[in-house]
Amino acid sequence: MDINYSIEELNQIAENIIATANHKILLFNGEMGVGKTTLIKEVCTVLGFNDTVSSPTFSLVNEYLTSNDEIIYHFDFYRIENEEEALDIGIEDYFYSDNWCLIEWSENIKNLVPLNAVNINITLTDNNLRNIQLTQN
Repeated sequence: MDINYSIEELNQIAENIIATANHKILLFNGEMGVGKTTLIKEVCTVLGFNDTVSSPTFSLVNEYLTSNDEIIYHFDFYRIENEEEALDIGIEDYFYSDNWCLIEWSENIKNLVPLNAVNINITLTDNNLRNIQLTQN
């Protein structure tokens, strides 16, 4: 999937990501301020979480419970200094829990991410839209 989208199309993009993802581990990649957290908020809404979603910059992980009693884990590894920190919070248990794992700044834990994770690359276009490229193994 390679699509340019505006903020008004965010719900449709989130629905498309969920429908086409072949794994529940989603890696949201892009520069600071490109909209990773905004897209994650919409993915959580589509999955049935109807409360506040905020980036877990300092706690590393937030847990959300959907209206269907499904768990979503939202990770932010921006401030992580080494992969040991992720291992210390039990990252492997999260990854193999069969729950949705939505990850910002996954490049900081690149050796720990399962090979079948879905990569979602977001860039800002010249006309102030976002370009999203979804790649899967």
